[in-house]
Amino acid sequence: MTERDDNDALAGEYVLGTLDATERQAVEVRRLREPTLDQAVADWERRLAGLAETVVPVAPPAQLYGRIAAQIGAARIAQSAPAPVTAGVPPSTGVNLSNVIQLQARVARWRRVAIAASALAASLALFSVFRDQILPQQPQSFVAAFVKNDELPQFMLTIDLKTRELTIRPVGADKLQGKTYQLWVTSEQIGPPRSLGVLDDGSSPLQRKSVAAYDPAQLQNATFGVSIEQAGGSPTGRPSAGALHAKLVPARP
Repeated sequence: MTERDDNDALAGEYVLGTLDATERQAVEVRRLREPTLDQAVADWERRLAGLAETVVPVAPPAQLYGRIAAQIGAARIAQSAPAPVTAGVPPSTGVNLSNVIQLQARVARWRRVAIAASALAASLALFSVFRDQILPQQPQSFVAAFVKNDELPQFMLTIDLKTRELTIRPVGADKLQGKTYQLWVTSEQIGPPRSLGVLDDGSSPLQRKSVAAYDPAQLQNATFGVSIEQAGGSPTGRPSAGALHAKLVPARP
């Protein structure tokens, strides 16, 4: 067992809270002069930080303080009693009792760390199942319909926030002569309408466009627009008057 292994085990016990008060104080003193132990404690705290967020606060029982006080009193009485002789190590054997005690402490420490690590792994596995099966999943696919008055939608738009790929198809849109449809996006975060490209004359059954330049949260809350522009797109960089607008709604399976 190397010194690094000892430090990692001790750091794990310190962060998991399995050390008594005297041992914790000794670790805190060592952290000030041993960078490797201090880093090991920081690594354990980082690994366990996510688990702490899943713990629901629970108020302690009213009788808990009295039981703690009684146990502290019993511990003080035990400390004042004579130290027991280590069993199985006769004085005549020449065995270094200090080494035996240190070895026993290391074995006990690794046993406690192994138990705590197993419990932690089980807790993380249960949390993953709870998160995936019980907590509601955020929708990734959205649709939008560009409707003029009460007529058939002119265009239908779908977007996958995971891949950030957008598809748009004409439904009731008229084919244009010498002009083109142009797609836009805007929001408070995005700013003024930005072009997502032209849609030719509306004759293509389906067109795909990448919106990877935008954050999924921006896209989910954005307003999309389709305007009629001269061939090649808007010369001003802004949509012409009369553009149709639509908001995204989650697509239901």
